[in-house]
Amino acid sequence: MVAEEAFEAVAQHLLVDPGITRAKMFGAPTLKVGSKVFACLYKGRLVVKLPRAQVDALVRSGQGEHFDPGMGRIMKEWVALEHAEAAAVQHIMEQARDFVAGDR
Repeated sequence: MVAEEAFEAVAQHLLVDPGITRAKMFGAPTLKVGSKVFACLYKGRLVVKLPRAQVDALVRSGQGEHFDPGMGRIMKEWVALEHAEAAAVQHIMEQARDFVAGDR
């Protein structure tokens, strides 16, 4: 499954919650909890906000890369995922939502 399809499938599931909304970040479709973005599509990849240790673990495992939106600065709590399996995407987007919701 391509990232766009996985993102949209999970977004439909998450948007049932009235606290989740759509927005844009860097011109890309995003999902927000409250006023904070927790997931987006950027250049065909799923990008999510997670605790830094989890981001580092995903990078070490080869499942993702540290996210750089093109400004030469890595965003330490954001990871761009390489694979888009539906079940894994749903799980990680829910983790991102929960992480960001805890920051509110």
